[in-house]
Amino acid sequence: MSGFFLMMNLKNKDKQLQIDGLNKSGNALEIRGISGWLLTTFLATAEAFLDSFEPLEALRDRPTKFRISRLRHNNIVQLFETYDEKQFVYLVMELVTGGELFDRIVAKGSYTEQDASNLIRQVLEAVSFMHDNGVVHRDLKPENLLYYNQDEDSKIMISDFGLSKTEDSGVMATACGTPGYVAPEVLQQKPYGKAVDVWSIGVIAYILLCGYPPFYDESDANLFAQIIKGEYEFDAPYWDQISDSAKDFISHLMCCDPEMRFTCQSALEHPWISGNTAYTHDIHRTVAVHLKKSLAKRNWKKAFNAAAAIRQLQLLRLSSNSNRLQKQASQQQPAPPIA
Repeated sequence: MSGFFLMMNLKNKDKQLQIDGLNKSGNALEIRGISGWLLTTFLATAEAFLDSFEPLEALRDRPTKFRISRLRHNNIVQLFETYDEKQFVYLVMELVTGGELFDRIVAKGSYTEQDASNLIRQVLEAVSFMHDNGVVHRDLKPENLLYYNQDEDSKIMISDFGLSKTEDSGVMATACGTPGYVAPEVLQQKPYGKAVDVWSIGVIAYILLCGYPPFYDESDANLFAQIIKGEYEFDAPYWDQISDSAKDFISHLMCCDPEMRFTCQSALEHPWISGNTAYTHDIHRTVAVHLKKSLAKRNWKKAFNAAAAIRQLQLLRLSSNSNRLQKQASQQQPAPPIA
């Protein structure tokens, strides 16, 4: 998620905001400057660059903002208020402090298939609620699943609605999302709907049980070809210790045909979620080893993208300054003599 973060307090019922960078009381809120690219909120000269990214435009979609602001669920980060300025959209959101999903799993001393089932159940309940209210997230991934606080039994929270869309806002056909988590119909540029979120949850469930993604290739073209064909395996020996029920559950979520794919409600009724088929033996060692590698690669990619964004913005600023100087120089030139 791009943008910068400030701790805020809701000063009174009129929503006057008081900046307090050190306040961590129970009523603390968070404000995010949504830019559409890492770190770009700090550079106001990049308006044209920022406006080319859909997250900013999606957040200016008033029907979508209104619908999202009405989403009140125990596992959804609450949007309290939005402030729309020329260059940025500011979101005042519920503060969650427990950290990202994968980081917490790596830090745990033990972790079981049943723990994964409990996590996915919370995500499914929240996404089912979203779908019932006509909202499609379109960018579900582990980075957008946050723990509410540092407690051992903390609930999981869905965040980052920058790419979300309401069903009544028109046909969804835009290719958006995160490579590796995006559904086949999105890559095929077909009209799509709620089922894309279910596919993403299937990918997340897969990773939660083995620590690595079902689809991977250094080339995006090859990666997308794998996703479109639904080419994934439950590799030995990593999946030998995972229940057949878990594999069946994932297969119904990562089904290439969106018409045959589980809905959130049918997924919640699967015995791996609603029953007691999830194994309880510790799989932390295997999962954590692979997750650490994935996290290291992801952090490197974030740093690379940040550096690329800064270079691009510096070029834009230099170009802007050059144009301004040229304009000033032309204005200072003496007028030609009148013949």
